[in-house]
Amino acid sequence: MSDSTENALKQKVRDFTELLEQIDGVSDKKKRLWREIYENAIVDRQNAYSLFETLVGIVEDKSTEHAIHGKTLSTFIERMSKANDQLIRLAELIAKSETKDESIDPEEMFKKIGET
Repeated sequence: MSDSTENALKQKVRDFTELLEQIDGVSDKKKRLWREIYENAIVDRQNAYSLFETLVGIVEDKSTEHAIHGKTLSTFIERMSKANDQLIRLAELIAKSETKDESIDPEEMFKKIGET
């Protein structure tokens, strides 16, 4: 992973942590768990994307290579999709726990954690 990608991921985690800190009435333990889920999901998605990009470069316009690596490409797409699903579910959990505080808009939260 390049330094700029790693820095971007760290910034996303910091932004998400700041978002969590704005939520009242949720235990610190739950916030730490949510932060870990978020961090794992975005790192998994980024790693799968990087590997996917590399493999696309290998198989591009080469039917033999595509036949060999097609299933692996599909696996990387599935991994990215699962990471996205985890992020969506996390946003739903946070929005649900935040029903008391109307200052956090669920749509805004989806946008913030979905930015890539």
